[in-house]
Amino acid sequence: MGNVWGRDKPLKEVLRENKRMINRAVRELDREKAGLEREEKRLTIEIKKAAKENQMQSVKIMAKDLVRTRQYITKFIEMRSHLQGCALKLQTVKSHQAMAEAMQNTAKAMGKMNKAVNVPTITKMMAEFEKENARTDMMQEVMGDAIDDALEGEGTEEEEDRIVGQVLDEIGITFGEELPATAGLTVPTNGVAEGPTKVAAVAGGG
Repeated sequence: MGNVWGRDKPLKEVLRENKRMINRAVRELDREKAGLEREEKRLTIEIKKAAKENQMQSVKIMAKDLVRTRQYITKFIEMRSHLQGCALKLQTVKSHQAMAEAMQNTAKAMGKMNKAVNVPTITKMMAEFEKENARTDMMQEVMGDAIDDALEGEGTEEEEDRIVGQVLDEIGITFGEELPATAGLTVPTNGVAEGPTKVAAVAGGG
């Protein structure tokens, strides 16, 4: 559709104008239909009044007018239905256009994205990632082994302390207690007997 400048109007504008025209026509039909319905009610009242007054000629004339009025009301209803059908078709066309534009924009965006993606660079990045990931796994394994070795040494020392404690418990001695004096105390060269000996000292000298 061309305008005064000889250019084609955008489809959106054409659809908008046609929809506006259809809505205007529907409103006009509704006004005409409402007027005919008022006329129908008036004729019905007049026909009843004339029939009561036995004015049969007037009744026949107004009856014909009533029939024509009802026929026009039916036609207006049909015309309104056709206009609404046209409006729905225009709405469908508008939806199709919106979908086509969305698909076109999506295709353009995907094309730009594909051009921006550098496949060799991504491949190199993935290879470097796998290499560094393998190195990290190896480092974690080495550190884990070292920690296990250290904990294993600590466990051995704790086991030794536990065994020593069990032996001392069996002979009724705990750390810090004094060993009882024995009959076989040695006499030092200065002639003074040594006093009680601490278990800790014995353990340290052992």
